[in-house]
Amino acid sequence: MAEDAPPGGPVRRWIGRIRAVDYPALAIALAIGTGGGALFAWAQMPLAWMIGAMLFTTAASLAGERLPVPRLAVPKGLRAFMVMVLGIMLGSRFEPEILDHLDRWAISLAVLPFYILLCIGIGLVYLRRVARYDAVTAFFTATPGGFNEMVMVGGSLGGDERRIALSHSLRIMLVVFTVPVWFQLLGAYAAGDRAPLGPPLGALAPVDLVLLAACAIGAPIARVLKIPASALIGPMVLSAAIHLAGLTAGSPPGILIAAAQIVVGAAIGCRFVGIGLAVVAKVALVAAGLTALLLVAAVAFSWALHFATGLPTAELILAYAPGGLAEMSLVALALGVDAAFVSTHHVVRIFLIVTFAPLAFAFGSRLAGRSRQVPEED
Repeated sequence: MAEDAPPGGPVRRWIGRIRAVDYPALAIALAIGTGGGALFAWAQMPLAWMIGAMLFTTAASLAGERLPVPRLAVPKGLRAFMVMVLGIMLGSRFEPEILDHLDRWAISLAVLPFYILLCIGIGLVYLRRVARYDAVTAFFTATPGGFNEMVMVGGSLGGDERRIALSHSLRIMLVVFTVPVWFQLLGAYAAGDRAPLGPPLGALAPVDLVLLAACAIGAPIARVLKIPASALIGPMVLSAAIHLAGLTAGSPPGILIAAAQIVVGAAIGCRFVGIGLAVVAKVALVAAGLTALLLVAAVAFSWALHFATGLPTAELILAYAPGGLAEMSLVALALGVDAAFVSTHHVVRIFLIVTFAPLAFAFGSRLAGRSRQVPEED
């Protein structure tokens, strides 16, 4: 047996991952993230813990060797655990009364594939003609969702893997920062009316804690079933099921939700570790233009759907905003918008993109290859 595959199965691998964590780098990243989150919470910013952690760790990551900033890291395992917490919390927003309103979601969900196609089309034109990206990098950068899948598939097909990853990271960061601030500037968010993140730590009954904790098994189940964003979607579905069934009305404690926001925000910031500021600035200019175009498309679709369905514009904008599933669902909670509506649309968006985007690229490439082989007529 190979030395790098010791016996012991999943338990041994799990222990190995724990030992491999760079704890000093993790402690520093969380300390910086917590400080940024606390400052933004004091300033009564929307989604304070996550945005503050994200911006402060991003700044520290980009400082690199220019300043005496130690190494920063948030392990994937810790982020996955905290994302499970967020999934359970999001599932708790699926109250039984939602079943009476599901028919209102039908049109906005049905229009979602056309919105995705429009976003990819806009992104392709912009990235190919303005940014001069190659076809593979442009396609998998323009596709608004499935971060890991777009990076892996795009890289395997010859695209610039680092540019794809950096562009998606910047898109998520820009959307997470600009959308809540924009809502606040427009008066759609009142800091004084902000609801608590969750109940106090000791307020939940033991049976509620057990039911909520049991939802964590949804993550490995979803992973086995190859469901995208399994750490979030699996627990969210189980949590939604027990809440819709009326078995509990509880949600994770507020202090745990704040910790999850800090970890998720710090993890976004740590993606920029080791990347030169000049490289980030160059890609950021392109990413900012792409994000602006996608946000305009999201707002346009949202206004049209608002007039067609009567659904609130704020809900539609957050449901169509080109941000991450976990991040945009948290923004919905922070702004007092229907998180179940928003998260459902993002789950469907990610499923459609992860399932069909690689197939669409392969089909388009095949068609393009055939068209080049057709001889010109005399």
